[in-house]
Amino acid sequence: MGTGLPSAALDALLARIDRHSPFLRVIARQRTEIVEAIAQDGVDAMIRAQCVAVDPADAARELRRQRQAVALGVAIADLGGAPLEQVVRWLSDFADHALDNAIRVAIVERTPDADPVGFAALALGKHGSRELNYSSDIDPILIFDPESLPRRAREEPIEAAVRIAKRVVDLLQTRDGDGYVFRVDLRLRPAPEATPVALPYEAALSHYESAALSWERAAFIRARAAAGDITLGQSFLDAIRPFVWRRSLDFGAIAEIRAMSHRIRDHHAQGQKFGLGYDLKRGRGGIREVEFYAQIHQLIHGGRDPALRAPATLDALAALGAAGVIGEGEARELADAYRLFRTIEHRLQMVDDQQTHRLPKQADALDNVAALDGMADGDALIARLRPHVDRIGTLYDALDGEPVRSMPAAGDQLEEALAASGFADPAAARRRIDQLREGKARALRTPVAQAALEAMLPKLIEAMGRAPDPDQAFARFDDLVGGLPSALNLFRLLEARPALAALVIAVLGHAPTLAQALARRPALLDGLIDATAFAPAPSTEILAAEFCGMERGDGYEDLLDHVRQLVGERRFALGVQLIEGAADPIDIGGGYARVAEAALQVIASAAVAEFERVHGKVPGGELVVLALGRLGGGALTHASDLDLVYLFTGDIMPESDGPKPLGATTYFNRLASRVSAALSVPTASGPLYEVDTRLRPSGTQGLLAVSVDSFARYQREGAWTWEHMALTRARPIFGSDAARAEVAAIVDETLRRKRDAEETRSDAVRMRADMARHKPPAGPYDVKLIPGGLVDAEFTVHLLQLTHHVGLDPRLRAAARALADAGLLDSGFADAHALLTRMLVTLRLVAPDSGEPPEASRALVAKACGHADWDALTVAYEMARALIAGEWARVSAQ
Repeated sequence: MGTGLPSAALDALLARIDRHSPFLRVIARQRTEIVEAIAQDGVDAMIRAQCVAVDPADAARELRRQRQAVALGVAIADLGGAPLEQVVRWLSDFADHALDNAIRVAIVERTPDADPVGFAALALGKHGSRELNYSSDIDPILIFDPESLPRRAREEPIEAAVRIAKRVVDLLQTRDGDGYVFRVDLRLRPAPEATPVALPYEAALSHYESAALSWERAAFIRARAAAGDITLGQSFLDAIRPFVWRRSLDFGAIAEIRAMSHRIRDHHAQGQKFGLGYDLKRGRGGIREVEFYAQIHQLIHGGRDPALRAPATLDALAALGAAGVIGEGEARELADAYRLFRTIEHRLQMVDDQQTHRLPKQADALDNVAALDGMADGDALIARLRPHVDRIGTLYDALDGEPVRSMPAAGDQLEEALAASGFADPAAARRRIDQLREGKARALRTPVAQAALEAMLPKLIEAMGRAPDPDQAFARFDDLVGGLPSALNLFRLLEARPALAALVIAVLGHAPTLAQALARRPALLDGLIDATAFAPAPSTEILAAEFCGMERGDGYEDLLDHVRQLVGERRFALGVQLIEGAADPIDIGGGYARVAEAALQVIASAAVAEFERVHGKVPGGELVVLALGRLGGGALTHASDLDLVYLFTGDIMPESDGPKPLGATTYFNRLASRVSAALSVPTASGPLYEVDTRLRPSGTQGLLAVSVDSFARYQREGAWTWEHMALTRARPIFGSDAARAEVAAIVDETLRRKRDAEETRSDAVRMRADMARHKPPAGPYDVKLIPGGLVDAEFTVHLLQLTHHVGLDPRLRAAARALADAGLLDSGFADAHALLTRMLVTLRLVAPDSGEPPEASRALVAKACGHADWDALTVAYEMARALIAGEWARVSAQ
């Protein structure tokens, strides 16, 4: 409706308004110029023409008349079929305009020569999300900066701010013959019974950082700096963002929002029953439940995924559906219902400009609302609403989950329940529960923690009963709780997510490495709620972009903490995927490697930038990182360290150009040391990776970083056979494309160099024998070091690669297949190696010390490795070892 409205259509809409809306009838008859403007230019142009600055001398009257014009124009567009999103945007933008003008006038009236700064209005609720309804009040929080707020001589800032605020309210909500502009509700500010109507910036900030309630978090999902000093308002919202969006999930807040919803239902009980008198906003299945449904999921997932933080309900539903947090079908159903509910809500309010959400109790009044919308009668309106109300009520009720259960308190009954759940030693499990209930652990000393424990216990015990060894799982859970400063959020999370409780028990029962990580950082569980938790780890590029993204703090130490948190979550999720059998261990090993590579790229880039800030750059030089070992081959385990070689391009003679210049060799050696420390030194968020640089030229006797030219010369003239064998899995993973290509070319040239086959074989055999003497296998399932294990497989492939120049691929399985295709290796070798790799990745989690899995976990290991049971796996394991040992014996003896 941007370029005028056809006369017949406009006349029909005005006739409907005249018959069914006393409020709009008066405006249409008295303000004929508005109708003429709509006919000529369209609604949007007419509304924009109203949103002009008002004269301070006649501000109240001008704002009221502007509001009349907007009310009539929006109603005509709405009844004519304008999209809900456009309708609420017009209403919200006018509220911004009116509030901004009221603030400007209130300041100018008191201090005529001052700029209207230092005073801001934060829009909350539907105003904040630009979804204002037709006759809505507005709920701003007013804040001010005592330093910049204009005030009169000898006037305290708080006194000036309160007077400005009261004048703003007066300008907007005082009624006269032209009506009013907006009702203003300031009760959403902190402690409204005790605080002034305008709050000092720092005092408001302190409240939200330390004492705010959970419903205030939900309210700020839709907060926006709407009027006055926008810079001041936005600064405040930026400062409290971590309070609203928390990476660590707070299921206590979710429970409080649900409880608030129940209180609303109870308080408005008379409007719950659908039909005449139904409360379209607060009733079961109404507007509020669509909004809460979206906000609950936003609070759960939005701290981790900024794309879900859309303030507007329809945008939030679309984002939640696109991210897989809720079903796309659910998102559409919720959105369709919301549009319908809000449209009918507007019809209710258009009749008499009342802030009402309730369907009329009288049938004739409902008929009138239906007729205003263009429907036949009230029955048609009810029939249109009913399926949507029923569906939303069902969806929202489902958030409550199962009825609350509890574990018996008495000893005998508790033991019986534990025995029925699958505990072999119910008496020992009962004693653990008794100790938890006694509150001896510091995490369980408050009544709130005890209540959360009782709510969570039934689901926890049920999950433990399905574990292979419930008693061991409970023991590890007990250890986990004992080490926590607070278990409240953990309990609430497990109680809210029964499937997650089962995952936790699987982790505690099978994976001591993951159990230890969880004990150090329970927030690792939060990552398992995301829809992507069981998807393969994305590409290195996507992971690096994820690790770079920080919302607060831009310092070097902040980044190191941030990367450790995200890497920990990614590695933990990959480990859980393995325990759950959700992915092939080989794919998980590839995911571990991509995570590590992305982490190194982000941290090395940050270390370089930090170093350059002090020492500048070396002209023509840059750092290059070469990955070897399992990282070079793109297949890590949960426990793998990173085998790295640091190189630098360019000449060794120049100095850097910064405030504290360094010679090139010193510069890059210090920078390499900085990168290693950034990767390996624990921070507040824990450790990251151990770094092994012993494969560098000349080993531990050599420089930590050498020039690319020196590296090439060393490989030509000084390297041992074992060092060239290590290069078969070398892969540049940091540096410019040109620098990485230069290093890759040196590696390729080195590996393709003609060499004495007999001497190479002799060196390899001697080196393998030395390794066997100094590093014997830890046990029969040390699949790496045992005869016929992964080391023998690697020696076999590397020896053939160096002597035949075939299969020069850092990925060992790909290399083995190429060698087999060339007739140099048994065709079953790659599969044998794959089995041992699956066992290594799995056993590093399940049996990190001995290599031999506990009895309770053997079925899991067998399944992860693609076999029906443990006996079948052991047979396949022996056959794979025999094949690899035979190939190593054949190749090394040629």
